[in-house]
Amino acid sequence: MFRFFMLIQLGLMLLGLVWMALAGYPFLISPNPLRDGLAFLLLFFGLMGLEFLFSRLFPQSFRAAEALHGQLGAAMRSQGISHHQALLLALASGVGEEIFFRGVLQNALFGGWLGVLLQAVVFTALHPVPDRRAWSYPLFIFLGGLMFGTAYLLTGSLVPGILAHYLHNARGFYQLLEQRDQGRAV
Repeated sequence: MFRFFMLIQLGLMLLGLVWMALAGYPFLISPNPLRDGLAFLLLFFGLMGLEFLFSRLFPQSFRAAEALHGQLGAAMRSQGISHHQALLLALASGVGEEIFFRGVLQNALFGGWLGVLLQAVVFTALHPVPDRRAWSYPLFIFLGGLMFGTAYLLTGSLVPGILAHYLHNARGFYQLLEQRDQGRAV
C-alpha cells in the first residue's frame, strides 16, 4: 500500500516537473519569504477552519468521511506503515499534487481564474469517495483545491501550497496512525 501510493505521488511529481519544464510554467516566479509564509499560514489554517466548519454544518456527512478515514488508518496500521513512512507519503503527496494540479493543470487549463476552477474540479474527481453519505468530502476537496489554486495564482509560487498540503496531510496521517478506535478519524 505504501509503495503504491508513493509511486502515484512520485509519478505525479515527475510528470509535473517534466511538463512544467517543457511548457515553461513557473514553479516560483520571484522568491518572497514573507508573502509565501503568509500564504502558507492562510492556507493551512484555512483548511483547518474548513474542517471545523464542515464538522458543524454537515455533521452526518462529516462523520461518514471520518469513518472512511478511519478505515484508511486501520489499513495503514495493518500494513505496518510507520510514522516516518506516513510523513514521507505526506511530503510526496504535497509536492506531487501541488506540482501536478496547480503547477501543470492550472496553467494548462487556460490559467487565470478559469484554470483555478478547472484544476479544482479535476483535483476533486481524482479524490473519489466510495460512500455517498460522505458527500461533503468532495466539496471539501473542491474548496481546498480552489484555495491552493488561488494561492498559486496570487503568489506565483507553489511553495505555500506544498507546505500547507504537506502539513495538512502529515497531521491527518499521524492522527490516523495514532487512532485505535475507528469511530474517531481525521
